[in-house]
Amino acid sequence: MKKILCTLMLCGLTLIVKSQNASVEKSTFGIQTGVLGMWAYNEVRLSNTIALRTELGFDFGIWETTFYDDYDAPFLLTPVIVVEPRFYHNLKKRSNNSKRIDGNSGNFIALKMSYHPDWFVLFNTDNAPIVSDFSIIPTYGIRRNLGKHFNYEAGLGAGFSHTFAERAGYDKNKSEIELNMHLRIGYRF
Repeated sequence: MKKILCTLMLCGLTLIVKSQNASVEKSTFGIQTGVLGMWAYNEVRLSNTIALRTELGFDFGIWETTFYDDYDAPFLLTPVIVVEPRFYHNLKKRSNNSKRIDGNSGNFIALKMSYHPDWFVLFNTDNAPIVSDFSIIPTYGIRRNLGKHFNYEAGLGAGFSHTFAERAGYDKNKSEIELNMHLRIGYRF
């Protein structure tokens, strides 16, 4: 009787272990760099498929807009704060196909909300005035792992941007459509 009971318990444990849900990680932290900046990020699990990504970093850019007409297309490095809920929609499928999901490796749909504050700007050789902005951009992207700690990420989206130009001494604020295209490589701790 003891042997039968032990065998049934072992089979039951095997079924429980096999039926674990594919899920985003409880918390993951890393750094990323790309053509247009460098960032430190943290993703915290909200549910099995949703993570909240927070990000601090610097965006590179060459700004040539109506706000910078009097300046020679300034090259700027500006701080950025990002809050981005991400829905990883294919984790279960990747897990069932024996593909990696560690470090939240999968396809995602995100709502990127970013703010460029007017605190400071690096490499502002023309002393162009700092114009802060806020954007909300729905984005579709992928993240894949390269080894144990390295990953790459790509995303594409279009959304809304509002520039707070009056704060910098211009006549009026400006709202427009903004694109989010990113290609990054990173290191996860």
